[in-house]
Amino acid sequence: MDLEFLIPVSMFLVIAYIIKVISDNRLRHRLVEKGQVDETVKQLFHENLELKSLHSIKWGLVLIGIGLALFVGQLFPYDIKEEMTIGGMFFLAGVGFLVYYFIAKKRFSSDVPSQ
Repeated sequence: MDLEFLIPVSMFLVIAYIIKVISDNRLRHRLVEKGQVDETVKQLFHENLELKSLHSIKWGLVLIGIGLALFVGQLFPYDIKEEMTIGGMFFLAGVGFLVYYFIAKKRFSSDVPSQ
């Protein structure tokens, strides 16, 4: 299977992300220089550390699930190895997302004050 097309696609995505980060930083600096920083602008560029840690947990769980599926898939006989590995990858990635959902739900429900 030729995957040579992934190189230019990934390079395009990396360059686009770098351009986005640079333009966001320039916009922030211009707004601060002009003194036009209000609550709306602060919320646009506010980086929530709690949310970033939850994203790390999410992708960690998903990648562990995929890695576990690859490992377990190697234990099956050769004639069903590919199908079981791919199915296991999707299944365990889904389990990782579900575990993340319940962790995030629990964490955010405990942060909301009751009325």
